[in-house]
Amino acid sequence: MRKDGHMQLQTIKVQGFKSIRELEFSLRPLNILIGANGSGKSNILGVFAFLRAMVERHLQMYVARAGGADRILHFGQKNTDSLQIELWFTKKNRRARGNIIANGYRCALVPAVGDRFVFAEERAFFHDRRYEKPVETLLGSGHEESLLPASYGRGIPADVFEAMQSWIVYHFHDTSDSARVKQTGDIDDNYWLRQDASNLTAYLYYIQQQAPDHYRNIVDVIRMVAPFFDDFVLRPSPFNPNKIKLEWRERGSDTYFDAYALSDGTLRFICLATLLLQPARKFPAIILLDEPEMGLHPYAIHVLAELLHSAATQTQVIVATQSVTLVNQFEPEDIVVVERQDGQPVCRRLTMEETETWLDGYGLGDLWEKNILGGRPLP
Repeated sequence: MRKDGHMQLQTIKVQGFKSIRELEFSLRPLNILIGANGSGKSNILGVFAFLRAMVERHLQMYVARAGGADRILHFGQKNTDSLQIELWFTKKNRRARGNIIANGYRCALVPAVGDRFVFAEERAFFHDRRYEKPVETLLGSGHEESLLPASYGRGIPADVFEAMQSWIVYHFHDTSDSARVKQTGDIDDNYWLRQDASNLTAYLYYIQQQAPDHYRNIVDVIRMVAPFFDDFVLRPSPFNPNKIKLEWRERGSDTYFDAYALSDGTLRFICLATLLLQPARKFPAIILLDEPEMGLHPYAIHVLAELLHSAATQTQVIVATQSVTLVNQFEPEDIVVVERQDGQPVCRRLTMEETETWLDGYGLGDLWEKNILGGRPLP
């Protein structure tokens, strides 16, 4: 989870991952990815999920679930012989009054017998004021799981490992009757909000007990979008104090309702508000969201945009979206247009210069819809 003064990811370079043949992506605090279906937005987010699985030493499980190394490599191993990822982080330099390149990480993986990956090499880069340039350390080669977890803190930058370990791509799409967010859960499952919000109730209970001001903010914002909502009823199960389930009250009523009584859009917004209004110390190094607008009313999308702006003052945010309404709420420099060119995604960040003549009469989402910005299906 995020710490004060946490480094920010400045650049990520990827070669050979799924639809990505070669991509270099420079990040700002707020990064809104727009583009046509199939342009590669989800695969860009998928790189972060891949890296988290890797540093959690679950690489081979990730590869197996994805269908093998051949399916992860760009157009298969007949066309791509390795997968390479390079990360560079910055940190604030008070003397220079800006950010400087600090630490980094690089890995190259090659397919092996059994449709697995092995590391051709794994390297870390460490920098502090004693050195003119980062010190490079070869962690090893030929291994099946990352050596970074065992190496960090021993001349290896801890911030790099901790950032990668915190990267979760959040999907709050499943609100079906069998969705885990609606089920009874373990009350102690509260270290972080899980990617599908399956521990939402336990996490809200933790925030209520440990950060009551943040809890009240969450409740107040939910009321903005759902005026009928009064408050959560967060308590251990009377039948098993180790369990908890989502309960809430409607304004003007003493009756308790559960998650099944919430609309899909309201439940998804509750998940988003919890993620984006949690204490800053609990933020991941990057908040990664895939189409968070799904099922939300236009007013709820406006509120969501405000929450994203606020979260980006505390951590980095990457959002993949198809919502014109959401894109309308941002500045050109926040928008990254993703287009498929020659069979792979290409990223282009908008500038004020290319859009300022249009912005008096249109929002950025409107310009996207009119195909002024690109990011639309190509014939």
